[in-house]
Amino acid sequence: MTVFDRVKKLADKQHISIVELEERLNMGRNSLYAWKKKVPNGASLTKVADYFGVTTDYLLGRTDTPEFTGKDERDVQKILDNLLDGLSDQHSLAYLKNGGEEIDEEDAELIYNALEKAARRAKILAKEKYTPNKYKKNDKE
Repeated sequence: MTVFDRVKKLADKQHISIVELEERLNMGRNSLYAWKKKVPNGASLTKVADYFGVTTDYLLGRTDTPEFTGKDERDVQKILDNLLDGLSDQHSLAYLKNGGEEIDEEDAELIYNALEKAARRAKILAKEKYTPNKYKKNDKE
């Protein structure tokens, strides 16, 4: 299933056409149709994922899990909190030493975003690995 196929399936569920979706997202005409043959850029992919409330990994076909549940979000937040605690605890192996100075806000934001992406990816992989087949949704409809 291509990225376009997944987007089309999501649009069909909301009873909107691809053209209408392009208009709602201020995307050029036929830009989504081009996704049949090429991988979209990150900004466009994120825009579509945010619109439908799914992960970019789902759109790219890296996972069959289109969204996180509330519990998944809490789990990711707990993982992030633990990771961030490790970065600020002087007794932790992961403690960030920046010449004895605190890191600036921009660097802190970059680190936070990277950790969040890693935690979300880990959660998706864990869900795929440990979810029995009888509970998995079939995307090949």
